Amino acid sequence: MLLLQRSNPIKPLEIKRDKGLRYTCANFMAIEKLKTADLAWKTVLGKLELSIPRHSYETWLEDTKGISMTENVLDVETSSAFAASYLEERMLPVIESKIRETLSKDYKIRFIVRGQHNLFSNEKNITSTQTKENHNDSVFSLNNKYNFERFVIGDSNQLAYAAARAVAETPGTAFNPLVIYSDVGLGKTHLLHAIGNITRLKGLKTLYITSEQFTNQYVKAIQTNQTEKFRDDFRSLNVLLLDDIQFLAGKEQTQEGFFHTFNSLHLNNCQIVVACDRPIEELTVLQKRITSRLTGGLTVDVQPPLFETRLAILLAKCQELEFNLSPVITEYLAEANYGSIRELEGSLNKIMAWSQFTEEKMTLETCQSLLSQFRVNHKSALSDVDVIRAVSKHFDITTETLQGKKRNKVAVRSRQVAMFLLREETDLSLSAIGKILGGRDHSTILHGRDRVASLIDLNDSVIDDINKIKRSLHNKNI
Repeated sequence: MLLLQRSNPIKPLEIKRDKGLRYTCANFMAIEKLKTADLAWKTVLGKLELSIPRHSYETWLEDTKGISMTENVLDVETSSAFAASYLEERMLPVIESKIRETLSKDYKIRFIVRGQHNLFSNEKNITSTQTKENHNDSVFSLNNKYNFERFVIGDSNQLAYAAARAVAETPGTAFNPLVIYSDVGLGKTHLLHAIGNITRLKGLKTLYITSEQFTNQYVKAIQTNQTEKFRDDFRSLNVLLLDDIQFLAGKEQTQEGFFHTFNSLHLNNCQIVVACDRPIEELTVLQKRITSRLTGGLTVDVQPPLFETRLAILLAKCQELEFNLSPVITEYLAEANYGSIRELEGSLNKIMAWSQFTEEKMTLETCQSLLSQFRVNHKSALSDVDVIRAVSKHFDITTETLQGKKRNKVAVRSRQVAMFLLREETDLSLSAIGKILGGRDHSTILHGRDRVASLIDLNDSVIDDINKIKRSLHNKNI
């Protein structure tokens, strides 16, 4: 979410006292640096989103933001020390490349963990308050901006919203566990944070955590002989919010740890909320005893928003950011059938960034031209034929081999990559993908897709394969 507001630059002499807080020239300059850094980093993120696998982008980059920018250094905030370390060690070259490409200059990039920086370093009173807030956010890993008040309700998400609200008001009594599923970018993570922000205010020990973070903590506990502490820490929770549970795929020992954690919390009437990208019955990557436990509660889904909801989201965002957008442009954006709210907000961010940089009035023609270059990553831009041909060419095999029954190493790997890309880059259902790939059933497609997703962050050759194929697909459609 872009946190920039259009405003005329204020001269330092015009800065005044307000409600007892001392805003100095240094404070003002820090705010301006924050705006510039966030805007620049959002522009870089737009490039990165097109050049790396979606799973990697959503896991490591989506929650980052620019917080400071000097002549040669760009500071980027991350959600955790682990994320900062991963970006530094595994993704720095591609990030630096996109910075150079986007900003036309080399910048040294520094990754700073959320809560370990302070915009008003010279203001003791403000620093004290902010440090306390940041500490709470880091402990509970919750984003205060994701609350129920900022969640736009429509026909596509009404039941999920109502269920999440009920759980937040009376945790552990109704709808336990609560499972929320949807495609990426439709608001399920927002709802998890909204629940957590309410239960935290109630004084309940609340934890939001992704399945990847859960896995990392569990593995670390085993390595350091701290499994008992891990068990005690998680079983002392009142509310557990676990995101993207499907990525526990293939992690049998971690699933074992989660199963026992789930049982302990559930027996003590502690609230469990889980988010995933598909219905429970399709979570074949998880142990049956886990899916059995999950089906014992309430499962709700979030569908892509309809036109009226998309329009309401845009109007709410514009009001929140104090950004004026003409009705004709707002309706143009809402009419585009984006696959997710994230894509919709991304288009709005690009328009805001253009307006901020150029200080020109946005017209419908300019809007259409500006956004056309970013539509290449939209699912509907690609067909199954495009993906099959691109994968076959990359692995130097025939389309017949890719869609056939051969089980050699190259055939299997290329077929699983095709499953992943067809699911990620097109609107095809699992059954449709199965038919394209030789009449395979949906569980086989899910397994292949999840297999590639689980390897993306572990195997550089898989990352390289995915990136090269995606670049060939996107370049074809520019």
